[in-house]
Amino acid sequence: MNILTVPLNVPDGWNIIFGQSHFIKTIEDLYEILAAAGELKFGVAFSEASQHRLVRHAGNDDDAKRTAIDNLQAIGAGHTFLIVLKKGFPIQVLNSVKNCPEVCRVFCATANPVEVVLGETGLGRAVLGVVDGNSPMGVEGSEDIADRKKFLRTIGYKC
Repeated sequence: MNILTVPLNVPDGWNIIFGQSHFIKTIEDLYEILAAAGELKFGVAFSEASQHRLVRHAGNDDDAKRTAIDNLQAIGAGHTFLIVLKKGFPIQVLNSVKNCPEVCRVFCATANPVEVVLGETGLGRAVLGVVDGNSPMGVEGSEDIADRKKFLRTIGYKC
């Protein structure tokens, strides 16, 4: 088995949800979940692992769809999906995505740089994990704690 990494190519400020699912119906169900969430601008792609082995796609933003498709083609692992949020945040839809019957797991939900760690065999590629962002540089102090709490209240996630 060969181990390799594939960096995702996502524009700054956009968010992603990357995961694994198991059925062609995934693309339609994820589209419905995202479309019902309101003002999101998004693209979603799903890589089939059998029959035609196509990258299926949907969304309401062509740039986000193209970004999802291009990244899944670079990853090359079957039964994976990538949601690209051009306007919106994973927290708005993450529980609904995880509760989608076809979704097996979510590897990450982030706006950080991501590298997908893959194992490659004669059969194909498998996602072994992801590198989500950079390594920590320290431990938050009292000023950092105050800034975190203020930020969460400013954006409306805490009262």
